[in-house]
Amino acid sequence: MAIVIQQVKSWWQNYQFAKFGNDLYKDCKEFCPHLLLDEMNTFNPKHNPSYDVCESVQYLAYRDGKIVGRIAGIINHVANEQWGVKKVRFGWIDFIDDLEVSRALLDAVAAWGKSKGMNSLNGPVGFTDWDYEGLLIEGFEYLAPMASLYNFPYYEKHMEAYGLTKENDWIEMQIDPQCETPERVLRIDKLVRERYHLRVDKVHSSRELVQKYGMEYMDMLDEAYQKLYNFQPMTQRQKEHYKNVYFPLLNFDFVTIVVNDKNEIVGVGLGMPDVSHAMRRCKGRLFPFGWIRLLRALKAKKMDAFDLLLIGVRPDYQGMGVNAVIIAEQHPYFRQYEIKRVETTSIMETNTRNIANWEMFPHKQHKRRRAYQKSI
Repeated sequence: MAIVIQQVKSWWQNYQFAKFGNDLYKDCKEFCPHLLLDEMNTFNPKHNPSYDVCESVQYLAYRDGKIVGRIAGIINHVANEQWGVKKVRFGWIDFIDDLEVSRALLDAVAAWGKSKGMNSLNGPVGFTDWDYEGLLIEGFEYLAPMASLYNFPYYEKHMEAYGLTKENDWIEMQIDPQCETPERVLRIDKLVRERYHLRVDKVHSSRELVQKYGMEYMDMLDEAYQKLYNFQPMTQRQKEHYKNVYFPLLNFDFVTIVVNDKNEIVGVGLGMPDVSHAMRRCKGRLFPFGWIRLLRALKAKKMDAFDLLLIGVRPDYQGMGVNAVIIAEQHPYFRQYEIKRVETTSIMETNTRNIANWEMFPHKQHKRRRAYQKSI
């Protein structure tokens, strides 16, 4: 039977769109289920402030009345203007191993993008660079943390068959943190603090962070990431949204704020316990008991794995060794919590400074993911 593509227009279709992303991987032990409510709210302008600068469309692919694939098309107008491009992005793409299905899904987004004046197709990426991005092409045998996408190995051949080519690669590293802090890290940490009059300001809660720094924390991250792939300057509403969503989840032992002698934030680092085991147990549902498992994982005092979400340094302090200050401050906590492995999440393969930080520890590069592009 032929593939039928339908645009998502109702609450029920949006629920099916979110659910298919988990159902396809129900027998895959490496996959980390996504929270269904979070997935659905992502495509609701009332809950996702990215709609202030973006527009999107969702499609489901059917064969014989059964869903066999999904995809979202996104146009981020501010990012396109920032980079001087006319990209339509695709993301939330999942499908059975059938080239007819993947082609129909990508064709639908390409046609929608062309109708909006776009001339290139780019993905898999999200509304912004804070969303999931990059197709996994190496490291399928490793567990996926909540912060990263997972996909089956066959996806790569589907992208290539459609004529998509590499535009950007990210690597991920797995760090063994139970060693002594490398002497070089300690030496750079001491030198940088003294030379640039820096210190670590330890805060202990989201309330204290907001009281002390307001939105300066988010403003600094916006500055730090302006050269990264597909960057879009955050709107005020986006900053408020990310602050409200993520700050309450953090264990502030793993939040590092580096300030100068004017008490300005010049560097930040943060991460969170790997909650993928709890997510697998609750299968993407917070209720009735999923939230308890998730909360326990977030508040654990001993943990096997930890996800290093980000390190950001203000542009005028980049290349000065501020990363070493952040790493030197966080590393003792890795040992205190008896963490066996740290996942760096995605680092652009061209970001050699960031990569070099972790090469000082026992490590392995275990994953690679890719964003593709094609003229349309």
